[in-house]
Amino acid sequence: MKYEVVMGLEVHVELSTETKLFCSCSAKFGADANENVCPACAGMPGMPAVVNKKAVELAIAAALLTNSEITPVMTFDKKNYFYPDLPAGYQNTQWFAPICKNGWVEIDDEKRITLKQIHMEEDAGKLIHDPLTRSSLVDFNRASVPLIEIVSNPDFRSAEEVVAYLEKLRSLLSFAGISDCKMQEGSMRCDINISVRETGDDILGTRTEIKNMNSLKAITRAIEYESQRHISALETGSEKLVQETRRWDDDRGETFSMRAKEEAADYRYFPNPEIMPVHIDKEWIESVHAALPETAQEKFVRMTEQLGLPEYDSKLITSSRNLSKIFDETLSYFEKPKEISNWIIGDLLGVSKASGKSEGEIVVDCEKLAKLVKLVDEKTINRATGKKILVKVLEEGIDPETYVKEHGLGMVDDSGLLEEVVKEVLAENEKSVNDYRNGKQKAFGFLVGQVMKKMAGKADPGSVNEILEKKLEM
Repeated sequence: MKYEVVMGLEVHVELSTETKLFCSCSAKFGADANENVCPACAGMPGMPAVVNKKAVELAIAAALLTNSEITPVMTFDKKNYFYPDLPAGYQNTQWFAPICKNGWVEIDDEKRITLKQIHMEEDAGKLIHDPLTRSSLVDFNRASVPLIEIVSNPDFRSAEEVVAYLEKLRSLLSFAGISDCKMQEGSMRCDINISVRETGDDILGTRTEIKNMNSLKAITRAIEYESQRHISALETGSEKLVQETRRWDDDRGETFSMRAKEEAADYRYFPNPEIMPVHIDKEWIESVHAALPETAQEKFVRMTEQLGLPEYDSKLITSSRNLSKIFDETLSYFEKPKEISNWIIGDLLGVSKASGKSEGEIVVDCEKLAKLVKLVDEKTINRATGKKILVKVLEEGIDPETYVKEHGLGMVDDSGLLEEVVKEVLAENEKSVNDYRNGKQKAFGFLVGQVMKKMAGKADPGSVNEILEKKLEM
């Protein structure tokens, strides 16, 4: 018997605001435990909530990028449940009038994922469990950090589609500055609603929800495991499938039951009378739309069609908002796209990874990077010297032009001197000369290295190769 996996996603994305959704506490990640907490986000009674306008604008931007219908008047509602990380005993969210509905995201030329809605809500705190003392601590820094929850319809049929959708969302939202979408920090995470039915059946099977997934690799593994668990239960009757919430254990590669799956009635939603409705008019939407930057797809097309870059280069650079910004700013100082792309992909990424930094953590003075690329392109210095200077630019902030002059690193362009040095090297390395003439190509690289050593790295490798080849053919 053949089975079909049916999935819907609830993607939680933290919005890139300076402050929280209903108070002025910092919303930044990485503070000491309970550093960014006030009576309002700690759930103290009688504290009035004031809606963060920037958060609303970022949510409007998300609605525009996902082709959604924006609600003219949105409201906030109380979602009632008790958990230690929820200080007020309820969560401010949107149930009756979310910010938008009925959107869609295209993941390839033939597949479109439809959205039920996007709603705004506040995040909960974070529980920290200590297995040694068998106790838990609560960090409320994250409490009331603004979120949007992007709720899809059950349109997914494979883990590959889920990953493609999450990558597309991450690209759309991060390029627009809506969120940094760092899954490892929890600013983008998702719940997977999954069921299995016989192929061709139009009735959904028993649904389980896998909570708080924050890694694409783990999401793929969890979907594969849970779908096989459902199929095995249907085929063998080994267990009774029930509607429930499950957690994923990445070390064991299994899901485990947490609790019975709640229904809307369990949360006793009702409008929050303390938060005024927010009116979103046409002018406000148009102003947000006008401020939206270029998307990753638009940038990819521009880089390949207008700037003539290979698709590989364009895809790699547009995979990161930070790399894209570095490329564009460097290009504004030195208009040679391919040279800049080569340095970003081949050198900047390599140096940064060696120091343990991700693409998003790279910080470089783009004017100085452009000067360095120009120095190598104009053969003022060779690439090997350029790579060493790049490290200095990143670590010490040196100016490449000044550094080259002060340290005498410019290439020697005296062809007569270079010929004399080549003659010396050939005379001193007769064995390598004979090896090369007998077909051993590695000997040529050795001879080039000896010339560069005598020239203290200040020769143009292309000129060295050319002179060596002529001398060796004599």
